[in-house]
This record gives sequence, C-alpha cells and structure tokens, in this order.
Amino acid sequence: MTDAQRRVHDEIVAGPRGRMVGPLRAVIHNPDLARDWSRLGAQLRYETSLGNRFSELAIIVTARHWASEVEWAIHVGLALDAGLPLALIEAIAAGEAPHFENERDAIVYEYCRQILLHCRVDSAAYAAVRTHWGDVGVVELTALIGYYSMVAMTLNAHEIPAPSDLPTAPMIDGCGRSALPPATNAREHVA
Repeated sequence: MTDAQRRVHDEIVAGPRGRMVGPLRAVIHNPDLARDWSRLGAQLRYETSLGNRFSELAIIVTARHWASEVEWAIHVGLALDAGLPLALIEAIAAGEAPHFENERDAIVYEYCRQILLHCRVDSAAYAAVRTHWGDVGVVELTALIGYYSMVAMTLNAHEIPAPSDLPTAPMIDGCGRSALPPATNAREHVA
C-alpha cells in the first residue's frame, strides 16, 4: 500500500467496521474515494433514523436484487441479530414472496422492491415510509438503497470474496428483476 492507502486503511479498521471488508478492498486503490465511501457507508449504516432492523432489511433486499453473495453474507447475520425472522430472510434469498408479520418490515420491503425494480416508488409506498420515519427517513432509506446498490455492483464487478469467517449463499437467478416479488401481504400495509 501507498502511505495514503495505509492511512485510509488504518482509519477504516479503527472505525465501527473493525476491518477492511467488502468493496473497500477494491476502492482502496483510490484512497480519497475509499475514505469518503467509508464515511458515507458508516453514516448510512450506523447513524440513520431507521434503526438496525429496517436498515438491515433494506440492505439484504438490495443484496438480493443485485445477486451480491458477499453483501448477503456480510449482512444476513446482522439482519438476524437485528430481529428479522429467519423465514423472512430465507424467502428473500430464494426470490419467493415474503410474508410479513411486522407492518413496518412490509413497508420497507415494498419501498425497496419498487425503487429497485421500477426506478421509482408509487405515492402509497412513499407515504407509508414518510408516515413512520418522516421526510428524513424517506431520504435515508433511498440513500441506503442507492449506497448498497453501489456496494453490490462493486463487489460483483471486482469479484471480491466474502470474508472467510462468513458463510456464503449463492443467489439464485443471478441479478434478475423477478427476484423481488410482491409480498403476500405488503399491499394491505402500504395502501
């Protein structure tokens, strides 16, 4: 590493991640980009009004959309730790229509699904997020989905392997638009 790369590496390792992981392994080739990327990622992952449960749900939905095995491997355990049910996570991984017991989970899933598949969200999905998290929450959720889309594309493009201490789960269907079906009960929560 160059001196600039080493400084950024050490800053990242000293931060909340505790290690150089994921796309930062590629982005470190441009130390300024890596520093800014890391700061944005830390803000979106640790400092939003959404809370861990809903942030991790948005991240795994985004990982599933982009068929990012590494992003999935890094975040599936965090999603479980944040309280997301295993059956919900397994349905998302399999590209099956998830069933939600938690209304706010359904709202986040539907918002993510719409923006990832249609490049926008309808007024009902937007209003549902806004009702629960306000204007700030809508902005943060949109930014989180955009950031983790960038993460997934970088991981996929550079074929970055998952950390050896994490199990991987192959993403079926590759990167496909059909991998995020509507939830069996999301409409009743979003409409």
